[in-house]
Order: sequence, then C-alpha cells, then structure tokens
Amino acid sequence: MKRFMKIIGSIVLVTAAAVAALVIKGSVEAKRSSVKEGYYNGFSSSAPLEQKYSQPGEYEVISFDDPSDNKSIRKVRFWYPSELAGNDEKYPVIAVVNASGTPAFKYEPWFRRLASWGFIVVGNEDPQAGTGETTSIMLDYLLDLPDDHKLSGRLDTENIGIVGFSQGGAGALAAVTMYGNGTAYKTIFTGSAAYPFLAGNMGWKYDISRIRIPYFMAAGTGATDDKGVADITREYAGVAPLVSLIENYETIGGDVLKVRARAAGAEHEDMLARSDGYMTAWMLWQLCGDEEAATVFTGEDAEILHNDNWQDVEKNT
Repeated sequence: MKRFMKIIGSIVLVTAAAVAALVIKGSVEAKRSSVKEGYYNGFSSSAPLEQKYSQPGEYEVISFDDPSDNKSIRKVRFWYPSELAGNDEKYPVIAVVNASGTPAFKYEPWFRRLASWGFIVVGNEDPQAGTGETTSIMLDYLLDLPDDHKLSGRLDTENIGIVGFSQGGAGALAAVTMYGNGTAYKTIFTGSAAYPFLAGNMGWKYDISRIRIPYFMAAGTGATDDKGVADITREYAGVAPLVSLIENYETIGGDVLKVRARAAGAEHEDMLARSDGYMTAWMLWQLCGDEEAATVFTGEDAEILHNDNWQDVEKNT
C-alpha cells in the first residue's frame, strides 16, 4: 500500500510540475512572443538554403479575417499572395496551430513571411489549441468554404500542410491523429511539440503511431526544451527532450518519410525563428515539389547534415 501511494504521489508531483511549467511557459510566451516586423533580419546562416528560406519569398501578401461562431477560434485568418486576385490558380495551404497563450495576432509577421513563399497560410485566435479540436473545426471550414467566399475554389485541398509549435505542436499532432478529417493533411512540421507524457497530462493527447504522412520534427537543445533528466515520465523534462524525439521518430513506421533534428543552442522560445528556414523548405518540398528545397533533406549531401546550426539529425530521405 505504501509503495502504491508513493507511485501515486510521484505521478501527482510530475503532473503538478508539468502543469506549473506549462502555465508559466504559456505566460512567458504570451508576453514575449509578439513577433516584430522584419524579425527574420536578425537571422543569419552560413548554409545557403537555410538563409534563403528563412527570409521572405517573392510574393506580395495580403490578408483578411472571417468571423467564427466558435468562441475559441474567434476569427479564421488568411494570408496569401496578392497575385491570386488576378488569376484562377489554386495555392497550397498551411494550417497553423498556436502555441500556449499565443493567438495569431501576436505573430502576424511570421504568417506573412511564410505566405510570401506562395502559400495560403491560415490561422485563428485560439490561445489554447493543444487538443487539436479548433484546428479540426477550422479545417472543416477550409474544406467547404461558402461559394461566395473570396477564396472559394482557390485552396489546393490536395496539398495541405500543418505546422505547430510547443502546445501547438501537440495540437498539430492531435489534429492529424485524433480527428477523422486529419487525413486531409499531406505533411506536418512541429517545433518543440510537447512530448507525449507531458501532453497527455495537459489534456493534449495525440497518438504518434498514427502518423502516416511526411513529418519533420524539430526542437532546441536548450534546457527549456531538454533538461536532461533521467526519467522523463517521473519529473518535468523540458517541453521536447531529445529522448522523446527519438522515441517519436522510432514509433513512426519506416515507410513514412521522416526527419528529426535539433536547433543547436536554441531555447524553447527561439524555435519559431530558428526553424523558419527549414520549416519553409520542408513545406515547399512537400506541398510544391520544389527540387531545390528538397536538397535540404535528401541524400548524403543534404544541407541539414552539414549545417552547424543543427544537430542530432536522423532521417530516412
């Protein structure tokens, strides 16, 4: 009985620590995560493709919002190339899942930069998106836009990617693996997604074994992502420790295209900007078939393998 109570007590302590850490983290993110215009100017890489894709693309971008009846979503927000108004082409789509306490209005320049590479990028104002529910609702809306909507018929629904950071990383994984419409996604990127034990304690359950689409998982090497603890199920280990990335990578079937990597020296709050270049390259490759972007990841000479900004790289590409 004493042993049982000790085990229960340990679980309670871990859960309490996890909750406290994520509440604090959410508060910090909410205060610090406002992304300024031109934020990407502060990034520099000696790896040419990382540098190229970390900056704005060639497209001018406009945006607009649709009101939502969902109280958490509030608005469905669109960023897209302005040239769309002058043609009848369809554009690949990227759905974005927010980090803790970080509705889309806090990082609009990030959305605009990504859309400048030729994507329709879609977000919302949900500050707690870890369950994936509001992302699933948003996806249903995108898949069935009203006929009079200005983007009706302009979304390439055969090429939809999903991106999420921190709590939003868990939410992106949940959106893909826990909802029926998750099969609409063609690819996924997560930055410092809350690891499964932590995510489960927070109510953000996902099932990594259900991933059947190309997946690029990234995290930072700093202590906020990886505290280096011995047992990540018995004490708070940071948001996305290496051991969890390895386990997630190995759980996904070998027939699924997958990449894992950590941004050297990056803390949890750095990952939005630090992963920009290769997240963009991944989406250009997966959604647009961009052959240059593919060379970041493919083969023995893949740029990511020879870039000092990244370490702990494993891939089957």
